[in-house]
Amino acid sequence: MEAGSRARILIVDDEEAILETMSFTFEDDYEVLTCTAASEALALLDREGAVSVVISDQRMPEMTGVELLAKVFERHPATVRIILTGFADMDAIISSINDGHVYAYITKPWETDDLKQVVRRAVEHHALAVENERLLSDLRDANVFLSAVMDELDTGAVAIDADGIVQAVNRPARTYMGLDESTRGRPLREVLGSKTLEKIDAAVRTLREDDEVSYEEIELPRGDGVKLRIAIHPLTSPDGRELGQVVFGREISHEPLKRRFEEIIEGLGKQDGELRGPLADARAQLSELADQVKGTGITSPGMSELAERTSRTLTAIEYWLAVDDVLAKEDFPEAQPLLERMRIATSRWPSADHLPHRVRELAQRVEAYYETGENPKQPVL
Repeated sequence: MEAGSRARILIVDDEEAILETMSFTFEDDYEVLTCTAASEALALLDREGAVSVVISDQRMPEMTGVELLAKVFERHPATVRIILTGFADMDAIISSINDGHVYAYITKPWETDDLKQVVRRAVEHHALAVENERLLSDLRDANVFLSAVMDELDTGAVAIDADGIVQAVNRPARTYMGLDESTRGRPLREVLGSKTLEKIDAAVRTLREDDEVSYEEIELPRGDGVKLRIAIHPLTSPDGRELGQVVFGREISHEPLKRRFEEIIEGLGKQDGELRGPLADARAQLSELADQVKGTGITSPGMSELAERTSRTLTAIEYWLAVDDVLAKEDFPEAQPLLERMRIATSRWPSADHLPHRVRELAQRVEAYYETGENPKQPVL
């Protein structure tokens, strides 16, 4: 229901006089809909949708009020249901209330003020239920977005409350620590293997006891060489209560290999003279590095990124060498493929702003050949 709009109520009774009386009673406060038959009421609800309250007489020709409201409950569970009844029908009414299908019953004859009060509470109940559902839906959506962001981090995170119960775990933490989806709501000591727990516990104790230490490095006892850099962050409420802590575990197994990769790239970037030999050496070193990365068997984000960067760099080197060979050996090679290879190679290089000097010269040579058609058939690299 939009802000400022009036709540809608539906009154179902086979007596027109009752419908007129009820409409007059509520028309100043609500948008009043009326029906004289149960089937008509169900069709109207299916068509109109958002109706806050249905008020139905118990005794009607097609079906009883209890039967109608049971169908309303099945099709539109958020709509609040009220029944009008005489004392002779009380057993059926009480049964329907116990089944949770009817919010309230009103006996005939009724007092207008009492009727208005019951309907007002029913409308408020519906508005509160709709708002709660909206908030829950927003919370579920927010959790989906938050989980998507958290799961794409390269750092594992486990949120633990003050009692040591796991409240949240992102995907990297589940991967590194061997946790599954059932981890939430269970004690951390219960979900971690004893050896893993021992190492993480020791790291956390050190971080708590020594303010000068911001992280600890551990190797997980999985036999595959996965190493984590452990850090902790206390969680406190706005009023200063201690809620628990987050244990962060950043995978660092790839860092020695990453440093080797960066050394190779940096070395090529400093080359001012002849580059073909250094490029060939770098190609061999990067191929060996790629084999080492693959050989670790570690599928962490850091290791996967290093594998991709190594592969892309090898492509750049292969393309540069191939373009240089074509310009040196062929009189009139096709210029467009050469331009395209140089473009791809530059995009694959891990530091496009720091291309080796002779690679920039090679790019200029290709552009000049494309524009003039003149090829001196001399290697550049």
